[in-house]
Amino acid sequence: MLDGLTSRNCPLCGSRHVSAFYRESGKRNIERDYLLCQQCALVFVPACQFISAAQEKTHYDLHQNNPADQNYRRFLSQLLTPMQEKLHPGACGLDFGCGPGPTLSLMFEELGYRMNIYDYFYANNEHALQQTYDFITATETVEHLHYPKTEMEKLWGLLKPGGHLGIMTNLLNNREAFKDWYYKNDPTHVCFFSKATFHWLAASWHAKIEFAGNNVVLFEKPRGTAT
Repeated sequence: MLDGLTSRNCPLCGSRHVSAFYRESGKRNIERDYLLCQQCALVFVPACQFISAAQEKTHYDLHQNNPADQNYRRFLSQLLTPMQEKLHPGACGLDFGCGPGPTLSLMFEELGYRMNIYDYFYANNEHALQQTYDFITATETVEHLHYPKTEMEKLWGLLKPGGHLGIMTNLLNNREAFKDWYYKNDPTHVCFFSKATFHWLAASWHAKIEFAGNNVVLFEKPRGTAT
């Protein structure tokens, strides 16, 4: 089965140079393949093995995201704190993939920033994707993207020159430990990024890149870049 799947293009860079990375078979009644792109180092699940949109929504409905939850706020602060250091007062931001209980946007608003939110299932406001922003955040979002090339290039295009894109996702660090990595077991997680993948993205965008903590990466868009 894997031999046939390796002809699939990488959903991030489009390369056809992909290889078998891992196959989940039988465990938790899951049959799933994970492929590795030789160009951008993305590990991804082939689209033919995605769950349905209805199943995906049902899974997200189980999330207990609550703005009053101080533990959740501390979790989101891993991205908020380093991002805030980059921003000017009153900057305008977009929280992409805000989920069923938008919280990070509220935390930025409490600090005086102007915010929009977007989520395919919970805040499907296309108007928010037709504006430009000083900063964009995506927490626990990119691992869900079915079309990461299209979706991430869209976000990059919404950034003003000199703007910042902040992403929080668990980084793939160890191939040997992948089979026991809890992060891959979520059926809605279909893209897995490593530092090498993010460095590839930074190079393709001609962007500055900074890793803030274990699972947070910040990109800075070059000034003079057209939006």
